[in-house]
Amino acid sequence: MNAQVEPLDDAEIADRLIELPGWTVEGDRLHRRYRFDRHFQAAAMVVHISQIQEELGHHAELTLGYNHLGVSVNTHSVGGRVTHLDFGLARRIEEIAAAHGAH
Repeated sequence: MNAQVEPLDDAEIADRLIELPGWTVEGDRLHRRYRFDRHFQAAAMVVHISQIQEELGHHAELTLGYNHLGVSVNTHSVGGRVTHLDFGLARRIEEIAAAHGAH
């Protein structure tokens, strides 16, 4: 991970959350829960997110349920705080969510 990555302060996080409806900060993690009409849609989105994570070299915790998917991310290299890397991953996830039927 890049040594220049710094945690975002509360004001920076609040500003960035405005651009990501549905995303929240829970504890020290950026979080979003997606719902789906069918389980296969959720599972397919997990695979697609996995591809994006490998491309970015930054990974979230993904929790797959019957018709939902939880995404939770922070940056371990700065003590488990939220950074611009987490928001970058969240934006990429948002870009693909609708195509998977997420709401």
